[in-house]
Amino acid sequence: MVDFEHGSQQHDHPHSHGSLRAAHAHPHRHDGEPTGDDHWIHIEHLHFRYPDGTEAIRGADLHIARGEKVALLGPNGAGKSTLMLHLNGIHRPTHGTVRVAGMEVNESTIGRVRAEVGLVFQDPDDQLFSPTVWDDVAFGPIHMGLDPAAVHDRVEAALAAVGALELAPRPPMRLSIGQRKRVALATVLAMDPTVLVFDEPSAGLDPRGRRELIDMLASLSQTLIVSTHDLEFARAAFPRSIVIDGGRVVADAPTEQLLADKPLLLAHGLEVVGPFFDSMLAHALVEPDQRHGMDYLSERYLGYTPVSITSLIGEKKGSTPQRSMAESEAARA
Repeated sequence: MVDFEHGSQQHDHPHSHGSLRAAHAHPHRHDGEPTGDDHWIHIEHLHFRYPDGTEAIRGADLHIARGEKVALLGPNGAGKSTLMLHLNGIHRPTHGTVRVAGMEVNESTIGRVRAEVGLVFQDPDDQLFSPTVWDDVAFGPIHMGLDPAAVHDRVEAALAAVGALELAPRPPMRLSIGQRKRVALATVLAMDPTVLVFDEPSAGLDPRGRRELIDMLASLSQTLIVSTHDLEFARAAFPRSIVIDGGRVVADAPTEQLLADKPLLLAHGLEVVGPFFDSMLAHALVEPDQRHGMDYLSERYLGYTPVSITSLIGEKKGSTPQRSMAESEAARA
C-alpha cells in the first residue's frame, strides 16, 4: 500500500540547466529564494473557495524540489487544475500560502512569480494565435522587452528544444495536434521559466507522439508538474506522483509504488494499469484464434469493471467465452 504520509518526505534531485537556460543566463535569484535542492514549490494548508461557494481545495500541503518531475493524478473535479492555477497567481488562496522559488505568491511578487512559472494548456490552440510559429514563440520575449537579437536567440533555442525549428515559418493552424503541442510548449520555454505546469499534455496524441512527448519531457531541466489521467504516461515520465481527490492530497509516493496500489486507484476513480495489459492487447491483435476479443478486453480492463492482473491471467488461461459488443453492454447494464 502507498504511504499516505509520504507527502512530508523531501525529494532531493539535482537540477542542471538545459540548453535554453544555459544560452540565456537569467538566474531568477530573488530575496529569500532557496538554493540547491530546497523546496522550489511550497504549498501549506491551501484552501480555495470559488465565488459560488464551491470549496475546491481543502487544506492541501505540497512540497516539490527544484528539478523534480511530478505527476498530479485524480478524477475529474478533484482540484488538480485549481491547485495548478495557484502556482502563478491566477487563483489566490482563501487560506494558506503558496511559495514559488522562495517567493510567496501575492500582489507584490506576481510579476516575478509568473516569470518563473510557465503554463502549458491541454488545448494548444489556446496559446497559438499568430500567423506563423515563429511569431507565436516570439510573442512572449518581445513583450518582455528583449532586444531583437535576444528574441531571435530565445525563439531559436525554444523551437530547437522541442524539435520544431523547421516549423518556424508555418501557420500553426496547418500543423498536426502533436506539432501544435510542441509549439505551445516552445512559446512557454521562450520565456525561460524554472517551472513548467502542464494540463493533460498526452491528450489527443498517437503512440508515436506520446513517446516523443515522454522523451522531450525527460530532456527538460525545469521543475515539471503535470496533471494527467494517463497513468502509463505518468509511469513512463514521472518518478513521483501525487493523487488529489476532493481538494486534498490523498497520496504522494514514487509512481511505480503508487500505481501498484490497486485499492488506492479504485478508491479515487483511477484506472487500474499494469504491464500485462500491453502483452494481452498484443496477443489479442496477433493471435485472433485464441484471443478473448476486443470487446471483452475493453469491458474487463478498461470498461468500468477493472480486475487484478492475477485474475486476468487466470481468465486468459481458462475458457472464458468471447463476448459481442451487445453482450458486453448487457452485462454492464
